[in-house]
Amino acid sequence: MERLETLRVFLDSLEEGVLFLDAGRKVLEMNQAARRMLGQVDDALVGHLCPSLFAGTECARECEIRGHCSLMRAADQSRKVQDVVLKAPDGGDISLRMWAMLLPASDSGPTCAIILRDCSREIALESEVRERWKLGGLIGRSRTMQNLYQKVLRAAASDANVLVTGESGVGKELVARALHDNSSRSTGPYLAVHCASLSENLLESELFGHAKGAFSGATAVRLGRFEAATGGTLLLDEIGEVSLAIQTKLLRVLQEREIVRVGENHPRKVDVRVVAATHRDLAAMVKRGEFREDLYYRLRVLPLDVPALREHREDIPLLASKLLGDLAERYRRPELALSAQAMTALEAYDWPGNVRHLSNALEYAVVQAEGTIILPRHLLGELVAQSPLQAAPAATHAPVTHYYRPKGDDAAERALILKVLEDSGGNKAQAARRLGMSRTTLWKRLSQAD
Repeated sequence: MERLETLRVFLDSLEEGVLFLDAGRKVLEMNQAARRMLGQVDDALVGHLCPSLFAGTECARECEIRGHCSLMRAADQSRKVQDVVLKAPDGGDISLRMWAMLLPASDSGPTCAIILRDCSREIALESEVRERWKLGGLIGRSRTMQNLYQKVLRAAASDANVLVTGESGVGKELVARALHDNSSRSTGPYLAVHCASLSENLLESELFGHAKGAFSGATAVRLGRFEAATGGTLLLDEIGEVSLAIQTKLLRVLQEREIVRVGENHPRKVDVRVVAATHRDLAAMVKRGEFREDLYYRLRVLPLDVPALREHREDIPLLASKLLGDLAERYRRPELALSAQAMTALEAYDWPGNVRHLSNALEYAVVQAEGTIILPRHLLGELVAQSPLQAAPAATHAPVTHYYRPKGDDAAERALILKVLEDSGGNKAQAARRLGMSRTTLWKRLSQAD
């Protein structure tokens, strides 16, 4: 009896919560930390089924569907972690990380212990750090992206026109939104016009508005985007697609800060900060006579070039994590993760469509994946083809957690290591991470081959 009391005192002194379950998933006992985390001060939860303690969470739903505790099934092979968010007694959220520990077989006693850890503070700190890697919808911790954030914030402090350039899919619209949200106009309207999607006549009406009867079908006065955005920001997306006639009218608006509605003669003052975006080379278009030089320089007071994804590959894991989180929520799937070799394939690809391309590729993989781990075989073929590890056996059958070394084929191994090292720009730390080995192992392998 004294030994049992000592054990209880020990369990109650732990910071982690402990639940003891029988084979039917019924709670037999819990320590003080578990009671606190679950909002109970007594033994009211003892005798309840474990899923009822975590009602509404993915863990409980999976448990009810399968008819058994997935944590208990995983405990005899490896520690499977499950994160849940519960309502605390004070109404706030409490984030718990839980895993299982199988106990010796018993006819009537506990067969499993569920361990709970309060991760609320840890998650809050992680979120705080991640916020430093973000600016609005933009994400990246690389030096390239951090430099872009600084330029965006400096431009946001000004009221001058901004020209945002970059390849399709890099996130030019996100840059425009970040400019607005961090400017003195953030409380005003933010409007966007996709210039390439409208004909010349429709675009003129969309931008400047029209009077009643200005043309067939104009049965009422229409307020244009310049007037509607007064006091805020207007994004002219794909500005390189507008006609020379519209360019002339845009130049007048930027010079005079006034518009004339279609079908009217008198000007109207507007107060709008203009951000233009394009994937085209406007300077080359000016030389060819396809874009007005004076408008180009009016728009390009503050130029911002958004880097292509291949220029900051080190941000791919962070971007993939965010995109997978969004996809898991949209598809109502458990937390999704990439295997080591799937991530290597993503980092090795050139991404001609940039972040938008990455998002679409991950959505394809989510649809193809049966479980929560995305493997190389779930990715599009062209992504795997560029991976330096695509020829490694067993790469498509299980998540890679260790480095695969071909038996008796040192030449093939060395060639693989040198290829990854070359792709990593000579960065041994990055090459080791892509290969799934430690830097020490990488150094030894290279030394043995010399």
